[in-house]
Amino acid sequence: MKKSVLLWELIGVVVIFILGSVLHFAFELSGEWKPMALIAAVNESVWEHLKLAFWPSVAYAVFEYTRLKKSANNFLVAKAVGIYVMPVAIAALFYSYTAVLGESILAIDILIFGVAIAVGQLASYKLLTSRQLPQSLNKFALIALVILGIVFSLFTFYPPRLGIFRDPVTGGYGIPE
Repeated sequence: MKKSVLLWELIGVVVIFILGSVLHFAFELSGEWKPMALIAAVNESVWEHLKLAFWPSVAYAVFEYTRLKKSANNFLVAKAVGIYVMPVAIAALFYSYTAVLGESILAIDILIFGVAIAVGQLASYKLLTSRQLPQSLNKFALIALVILGIVFSLFTFYPPRLGIFRDPVTGGYGIPE
């Protein structure tokens, strides 16, 4: 069972990375179609790049559930933890290295994206293969994922005037006007 779950989580790293990469350009390629802004990056801010891990991870989790629901424990909790780990890892690694170097480097940013996805998927794997947790945590996990999805969507359209939401290219916030 553990090998099968690990394989699904590793496949997820690749799938999430590819889907996230596509979503990086999807808003622009859609002609800046507003509904696409809910799931795709609308600018180069750190916040918008966090969505690139979130939505593909949710989509992959839905697909993965159909394959693992009988062979893995704690599915909702594992996915929620893994999905929360990804944006935290992206932000922590990005701000750490740019604080040291004083600038961002595209190759490092891409590497961080992949590493954060892998760390999130491995955190998920650990919970999927651990002892069964109380069922009451599933409701909390689902609520946590829904809240994060709402926050990602809401702050795309109404971003706070904080650094994480600022597009370093244009200096703007949210959807370009």
